[in-house]
Amino acid sequence: MKSINQFDYYLPPESIAKQPAVPRDYSRLFVYDTKTNEIVFDKFYNLDKYLPKKSFLVMNDTKVLPARVEMKKATGGKVRVLFLVNEIMSSSQYQVLSIEQNTIRIFVDRKVDVGDKLFFNSQYFVTVTAQEEHIFTVQFDFSIGELFRILEKKGTMPIPLYIKNSPLSRNDLLHKYQTIFARVPVGTRLIGRSAAAPTASLHFTNRLLSKLEKKRINKTFITLHVGMGTFASVTDVNIRQKKLHEEYFEINNETLQLINLMKQERKKLVAVGTTVVRTLESAEISLRQGRGQLESVMKRGHSGEEQSDDSRIKLRRFWTSQNGKDTFISKTDLFIQSGFKFQYVDSLITNFHLPGSSLMMLVEAFLQHKQAKHHLVNLYQIAIKEKFRFYSFGDGMLIR
Repeated sequence: MKSINQFDYYLPPESIAKQPAVPRDYSRLFVYDTKTNEIVFDKFYNLDKYLPKKSFLVMNDTKVLPARVEMKKATGGKVRVLFLVNEIMSSSQYQVLSIEQNTIRIFVDRKVDVGDKLFFNSQYFVTVTAQEEHIFTVQFDFSIGELFRILEKKGTMPIPLYIKNSPLSRNDLLHKYQTIFARVPVGTRLIGRSAAAPTASLHFTNRLLSKLEKKRINKTFITLHVGMGTFASVTDVNIRQKKLHEEYFEINNETLQLINLMKQERKKLVAVGTTVVRTLESAEISLRQGRGQLESVMKRGHSGEEQSDDSRIKLRRFWTSQNGKDTFISKTDLFIQSGFKFQYVDSLITNFHLPGSSLMMLVEAFLQHKQAKHHLVNLYQIAIKEKFRFYSFGDGMLIR
């Protein structure tokens, strides 16, 4: 892979967006055509003009929980706590956190020790039971549902720390750091929420979705609960082990059948965000290798072997026929980097990402897959010169 240093760039502080465009789809759109090498600047509400003919969108409908909350120690000292709500599952097969034992992992902004109690109020508290580097495990004697209710009432949206001095109020952020189609999982084992937003989807409005529908551009949804690892810089350990932070995802049978149908009709799949790319490509590996073998495949650093559309369609038919109405739930630590052979994704909608991040490496890998003449850092330098806004509340990019 390329050196991590090749994913570094200087961003003027004023280029970091502190709040989203109003309306959402008035954000700018950076369009890069990998076939013609043409670059176009427009508004996101004109997205339909640039989508490939006969295309359809796949989006992430995860819901962000206001999981950052101020708590108190027994001494009265205040602690800012971020609950990693994306890690919760009720299935023992992929269990990271035990619902029966009522445990969850947290980040804190100051020193705490194993054995400390952290209080929401006089009635509800959590007890620190373990520490692994800068992440702590806490236990509590009330339900996960009650924890979610407390966070909904008292918590703030976990916007990234690089967004400093945001002018947005708590109520503003509850709306603006959430996609318009976010949903709470119902009737599945994937009961968690996201600790960060799938930011490429923040640009969409009901008006834009209606516009796309009128042009017969279909859409469907997957669910991947985003964790804080999405903001982390890539380390030598990641490169050596060829894996990243784990995240849970879900693809229901209806979605898989729709993707199957769209591919049969030779339509182009447009992934809305890197979370969708990671979900679909992880699922493709699982389909090829057999259900339940995804982890071992990724541990071997598998980067995918390109297959024909007909081959992929047969695999999807096999999965749906074997699973009936089941929902495919798994976890992924897939590290998409240079040389990866994309099986699902034809075009990508994404934001402008942090230097040295795995998200930059994923997008660069996609550019290479499309045999683009520009590298991602080159495109970012153009965007900076043209005053595009970066990061979570920033502008969007379409690579086709």
